[in-house]
Amino acid sequence: MDHAEFDRVAASFAAFHAEFAPLFGRKEAQRRSEQYVRGLLVQQTDRRNAENVAEMIEGATPRTLQRLLTEAPWPTEPVIDRLQAYVGARLNTPAGIFVLDESGFPKQGRKSVGVARQYCGTLGKVGNCQLGVFLAYVSARGHALVDKRLYLPPAWSDDAARCRAAGVPEAEEIPDPSTAEWGLAMLRPARAAGHLPGSWVTGDDAYGLGPPLRDALDAAPERR
Repeated sequence: MDHAEFDRVAASFAAFHAEFAPLFGRKEAQRRSEQYVRGLLVQQTDRRNAENVAEMIEGATPRTLQRLLTEAPWPTEPVIDRLQAYVGARLNTPAGIFVLDESGFPKQGRKSVGVARQYCGTLGKVGNCQLGVFLAYVSARGHALVDKRLYLPPAWSDDAARCRAAGVPEAEEIPDPSTAEWGLAMLRPARAAGHLPGSWVTGDDAYGLGPPLRDALDAAPERR
């Protein structure tokens, strides 16, 4: 990469971050958010955490990056809405498609939210992991992830005290929501926001097997 190309990439990244920076509140949190995103882009290890991300960014420390994620007072909903507007301006077409999928992340310990022995696609077997549910938008112009949820298995959803101790928001302390229910919980506001037009929804058989999800999609005005 020559200097001119590097300058173009740097300018593009700065413009991208500027779209979201005000949503993080105070100037310090805005600066830390830029460091964190930049660190994720340049860190090449398979497992990224605050420690190894901070190693790549001058002026960043593991503590300040971790605080951005766990203690800084910024809500995720406006960030998701802004992301969907950003993606929609670049990718939306009338033939766009929403995709629901999940992915497991090997993880140990009892205090990481959602960790339990469950099937993990990354491992190809049952093991200790967290399970994320994701909403993507796909069109002829490209594809992008546009929302996410962390699945709480019964070992967590049935234990309110454990959830509170780990900082799980009370709104998410609901009885054993399935991955399909989380998918629907992401899909409904994404459609209502209107940034991402698309009548079709797809996913693997884990989502197609759930009658509540199919019935909800059939009943929706944009149903397919």
